[in-house]
Amino acid sequence: MRWILPVFLGTACGVAIFGGSQGEGSSGIEYPTTRTVDQVDVLHGKPVADPYRWLEEMDSAETMAWVAAENKVTSDYINGLHQRRRIQSRLEKLWDYERFGTLTKVGKRYVYSRNDGLEDQSVLLIADSLEGEPSVLLDPNKLSVDGTISLAWTRFSREGRFMAYAVSSGGSDWVEIRVRDLDKEADLPDRVQWVKFSRAEWAPDSSGFFYSRFPKPVQGKSLSAPNIGQQVCFHALGTDEADDLVILEAPKDKPDERYGIDISEDGFWAIQSKSWRSKDNALLYRRFTSAKDLAAGEWKTLFAPGVARYRFRGNDGPMFYVQTDQAAPKGRVISVDVTAKDGVEPETLIPEASDTLRGVSIIADRFVCNYLKDARSSLRIHALDGSYENNIVLPMPGTASGIRGRRSDKEGFFSFSSFTSPRTAFRYDFEAGRATVFRKPRVDFDPDRFVTRQVWYASKDGTRIPMFLVHRKGIAKTADHPTLIHGYGGFNISQTPRFSIAQLVWMEMGGIYAVANLRGGGEYGKAWHVAGTKLKKQNVFDDFIAAAEFLILEGWTSRQKLAIQGGSNGGLLVGACMTQRPDLYAACLPAVGVMDMLRFHKFTIGHAWVGDYGSPDDAEQFEALYRYSPLHNLREGTIYPATLVTTADHDDRVVPAHSYKFIARLQACQAGPSPVLLRVETRSGHGAGTPTSKRMAQIADKWAFLADNLGMSLPADF
Repeated sequence: MRWILPVFLGTACGVAIFGGSQGEGSSGIEYPTTRTVDQVDVLHGKPVADPYRWLEEMDSAETMAWVAAENKVTSDYINGLHQRRRIQSRLEKLWDYERFGTLTKVGKRYVYSRNDGLEDQSVLLIADSLEGEPSVLLDPNKLSVDGTISLAWTRFSREGRFMAYAVSSGGSDWVEIRVRDLDKEADLPDRVQWVKFSRAEWAPDSSGFFYSRFPKPVQGKSLSAPNIGQQVCFHALGTDEADDLVILEAPKDKPDERYGIDISEDGFWAIQSKSWRSKDNALLYRRFTSAKDLAAGEWKTLFAPGVARYRFRGNDGPMFYVQTDQAAPKGRVISVDVTAKDGVEPETLIPEASDTLRGVSIIADRFVCNYLKDARSSLRIHALDGSYENNIVLPMPGTASGIRGRRSDKEGFFSFSSFTSPRTAFRYDFEAGRATVFRKPRVDFDPDRFVTRQVWYASKDGTRIPMFLVHRKGIAKTADHPTLIHGYGGFNISQTPRFSIAQLVWMEMGGIYAVANLRGGGEYGKAWHVAGTKLKKQNVFDDFIAAAEFLILEGWTSRQKLAIQGGSNGGLLVGACMTQRPDLYAACLPAVGVMDMLRFHKFTIGHAWVGDYGSPDDAEQFEALYRYSPLHNLREGTIYPATLVTTADHDDRVVPAHSYKFIARLQACQAGPSPVLLRVETRSGHGAGTPTSKRMAQIADKWAFLADNLGMSLPADF
């Protein structure tokens, strides 16, 4: 295993010279001509060319014309793939099943989402009882004619009368908050705009809610301008958003400082979480009397910044319960008396375990702890003194999520899924100690035809990495199995077993689906995460490369049958691995990827990723970023795998300019026969809220692309 230092063809001063994409590639595809400019940045004394800088003007007429031309080339190619229609048909058939979201108890009523199968957006339902006939609370499909306005989140007031909800247009992270009166079944006139990365936190008396917003962007820059200068505000019901009270605001010397406010369930305390360019956070608190008082009064520091991650989980009066990784990389639960004298140490209630603590809720006067054991969920219940009571029995190895309930409830709700079991909604009775199914989807496939196994392999430095393999039963180890490896490896995010129609169709096509649990994720706690960040980011790529080499060495597949995929940070992963080891894969699917590691921090929320990636403004970190930045490590005259780069024109998380510049450079560099294409979805964003119809079309295109470039023939029973 190896990784390749950047090789540039240029002048003696070291400026990288990037050629334009012109004429017909060696694949026979006529790529659009991409203009280059003489843009050179001197970074820490090193000249770095950026000849496709103009593609960062994503709304310019020239860029949009270029995108249209790229999309046409890709569309012509995809439409010529004879197996695509069968793949699309199978996706539509399997996707057409009734599915449900996790229950939420709202006052004495129950709210959950439902999709009849092919609806673009799931519908929010409300019922008076678990057995009662639900009525429609909100149907996002009626908010737009093309299904591109989605429901981003909901938050209910404490007595259950009001619902604050956020709608996103075209997949953007920007949302507008609206308020619905559940008793009157009608919206209030309240509207709050320019909200991002925030939820509503209701005041105890339901007079209004706290939320976070950013300044209104300059005209035409809403999808690319840096998101700095955050404010935490209070919106009083029945007032104009212009009159919202500012509670907290990022200082001018730290414009990317971020805040969040929680109000304790008893309504007596306000808790502030504060962070700045860090994975860790500070926790502050004060008594809650009114929003106006919060804006004027001083906060007391409970835990200082830069030491660990702290999450307020509940309280008994001044006794706070906090989940933290301080002195416990895999997590623990502590209690701290905020009235105690300085120097009094917090008490450990639930000590660090061998498994990773991912979440804690207080329901029915108990801690419900969500652990990961080798990337599989384990739900454990503890008394409030920390003593262990029992486990919630799960159906099989898989993923439990959305554990909801209040401290005064006697029931809680969660969802569970695995690679071969669709998301099922459960109710847990704390008095009986038993979980029962509320709604279980029926999908037109036989799960017994498939098998899931977990294997372990060694990375470049000897670290053992787990990986899931899912495929049809009964297949033998042979090098001709088409295999798709999925990876992420960042931001403390864990890759766990989840059901997906896309994965299922891939396996029905005869493919092996693999999920590698790379460093940088959260599967094994803070140490595992940190081992894949900043100057150690190369570990993540080494882990992914080693996964591919392992599957080939073990006889599951071959280089000619191997593909890799990942989105967002996973798109960076694919971009880095295909530039470091272009010989190892037959096809690559980088989606909405971070491809320019020298400029990622200049767009939207990119500055917040410095905690994981490091900063290009730091000389040492710049060198590390430069060594693996996908855009800057593409080399002319190299044979690259077949590549389908996907992004969306409304992606304001990872702006599409990353993908635009990467594919332009890749098309200029490609010396091999394989196609390197760009697919840009319109009226879509980073992924959340994408209409069902668009999602199916995207997957059909990807799977048809893989089938063509891995030499796959669909089975007779497909």
